[in-house]
Amino acid sequence: MTKLIDQKIAAQPEDAEVVISVENVSKKFCRDLKRSLIYGVQDIATEIVGGKRKSETLRKQEFWALKDVSFQLRRGEALGLVGSNGAGKSTLLRIISGLIKPDTGRIKVRGRIAPLIALGAGFNPILTGRENIYANMSILGLSTQEIEEKFQDVIEFAEIADAIDAPVQSYSSGMAARLGFSCAVHIEPEILLIDEVLAVGDIRFKMKCHRRLARLREKGTSFILVSHNSHSILNVCNSAIYLSKGKLLDSGETEAVVRKYEEDLCLNGSEKVSGKMILPPKPKSESSGLDILAVYFKDEEGNILETPFTGEPAYLCVECKAYRKIERANLGILVAALAGENDRVLYLTSNSDNEELTIPPGKSELRMYMPYCGLIPGIYISKIYIRRGVESFDIVESFKFTVKSNKNVSKCIFYQPRKWQVISE
Repeated sequence: MTKLIDQKIAAQPEDAEVVISVENVSKKFCRDLKRSLIYGVQDIATEIVGGKRKSETLRKQEFWALKDVSFQLRRGEALGLVGSNGAGKSTLLRIISGLIKPDTGRIKVRGRIAPLIALGAGFNPILTGRENIYANMSILGLSTQEIEEKFQDVIEFAEIADAIDAPVQSYSSGMAARLGFSCAVHIEPEILLIDEVLAVGDIRFKMKCHRRLARLREKGTSFILVSHNSHSILNVCNSAIYLSKGKLLDSGETEAVVRKYEEDLCLNGSEKVSGKMILPPKPKSESSGLDILAVYFKDEEGNILETPFTGEPAYLCVECKAYRKIERANLGILVAALAGENDRVLYLTSNSDNEELTIPPGKSELRMYMPYCGLIPGIYISKIYIRRGVESFDIVESFKFTVKSNKNVSKCIFYQPRKWQVISE
């Protein structure tokens, strides 16, 4: 394959809307630094004498960071890039931005790119913020006159006017990141490459960053967004691609790709998330007076649910065995999202609802009725316990379950039940 990064405007009318075309791109690295340097010298020598490098094959201790990846990004489109650590996401962005070259394949970029990859990484720490603005924005393609016209807007957006003439080495990491973000978005690029950099500054500054990106999107800027926060991908992107160990496993509609990624991320191999978990029995000598036997979901007819559905009614059931009558029992349920940032999304207890449970001797089923399931589609892990005051009877550390949906709720954080009315006077 020809190694080429073509940044000229395409003349072909049939693909005029395509701003990035990635065709069978592969990139390999060497795990050993010394051997990597030797390979580098050999490759340079081969090119000098006009020889042909064997870019398609791996040498000792080399591995494919990317292998035969292809996709297109169109004008005004937002593309999500998902995958676990080491999947090749950052490598792909660096190849598209021109920081490194692919070993095989072809990339065409049509338009001005602003790579928001490592904010502030290109700043010279000895130079002042003012000097770094000129240097950084000139590298991103602006003339001196254009930089002067935008200079005041850059420092006002970054909120570092008081430190603009101080060396960047005296800046905090947050200040440097804000300045890097401000420089990138003020060049008004046609294409933005965003690699986990929207967590700069406090919540107010994050909101300002999102508003700025939204305005760029309205003007036709295209995005490639890398994030481990699934909600960010679902809320921003029209489509997504899923990388795993350098290979493109899936691409297409955002929700389907993200759900596939979440399932692969949260489940190991043959593990299956179902609506029922049966726990191994305990000897009576090891019991605290009550043991949890199983956890599962049921529908309103009493049938076991493999998965609850967003917006649909369901029971969360905890089957237990008590060796004596237990009064004032407290059933607690803590639910966290497995994908993304493992955020806690629910913490419910019967005590907080002023429900003191009385559990008779023998087997019982404790039920929490949900008139509707408010969780959006995804994979969750829950911690379930039964206590009385500070006395703990039994606990389930990790009950995994999936939530599916037959509704369009991918852009929600939670499901809001509602009714629509028209009231005439």
